[in-house]
Amino acid sequence: MTIGLLIILILVFIIPFTVKVVEHNLEYFLFVMGIIAAFVGQAFNSQLLLHALVNPIEITMAVLIAGLLFKWFQDQLGNAIYQMSNKIPFSLFVALIVILLGLLSSVITAIIAALVLVLIVGHLSLDRKNTILLTILSCFSIGLGAALTPIGEPLSTIVVSRMGGDFFYLLELVGIYIISGVIVLGLIAALLVKRNDELEGRVQQEEESYDDIIVRAVKVYLFVFGLTMLGAGFEPLINTYLLDLHPAMLFWVNIISSVLDNATLAAAEISQAMNPETVKAILMGLLISGGMLIPGNIPNIISAGKLKITSSEWAKIGLPFGFVIMVVYFVILMFIKL
Repeated sequence: MTIGLLIILILVFIIPFTVKVVEHNLEYFLFVMGIIAAFVGQAFNSQLLLHALVNPIEITMAVLIAGLLFKWFQDQLGNAIYQMSNKIPFSLFVALIVILLGLLSSVITAIIAALVLVLIVGHLSLDRKNTILLTILSCFSIGLGAALTPIGEPLSTIVVSRMGGDFFYLLELVGIYIISGVIVLGLIAALLVKRNDELEGRVQQEEESYDDIIVRAVKVYLFVFGLTMLGAGFEPLINTYLLDLHPAMLFWVNIISSVLDNATLAAAEISQAMNPETVKAILMGLLISGGMLIPGNIPNIISAGKLKITSSEWAKIGLPFGFVIMVVYFVILMFIKL
């Protein structure tokens, strides 16, 4: 069983980077691999199946409803953003973008927050450098903030499910770290992002079809279903190899979240048998490093794709900035312990 699960784990980590069709259809791949892992780990039963069927419903409905609202009110939102950006000091406006998108992503989902971010950036007079900078800082914020509730992103859905927590479990566990981080990111953006008043005009936003919105919701459902199965299947590996590791080691090991989807890693690492300090270390390591490179998080992928930001452009800012944040949070988690 252990060998079989290790093989599945290796395949889950490697295939999305070596097979393009899998990279672009990760949800379907993890759906299949999750079911296989549940059988190999001898965890598949009617109770798990029912849990896996019900678990994705909340976040799927949130993604669907938020997507429809965004489609219906996209033009009004864009005009309001353009007018507001010209009425208040630009540094304050930038800070509000980063902070509000980060906090609201826990309600409107990280996916919709990323789409709103793209809409906002398209209505601002920013050169290439500042567009990339604002996008990366905002995606760090969205990646953090979305973890406050189980409907914010697949990672939070999986963690709450694995730990058997209620709707406010993550807010109580890591809320102080996340909210303070989102605010600091907003202040940094206010200081660093500059507007070029010589640039004029707004970027025409591509409107999503109803098919796009429905397919995205279905993909989220399959993604969370697969991760639920994956986490249950990997329980023997977690209990054998991860429970006794020091939280500091788990925090830094999760820097691989910069190149691997952090929800997948959460499903492979989190166990109800872990103490709160270990779960905090895993979570914060995943959430922070998830913003360092494009593949690390869903908002990065959406924003980079729509704004045509390359991997190298993202890495030049995301890697050093993310590493500094990792060091700061490591000191706070291990020595200050708020």
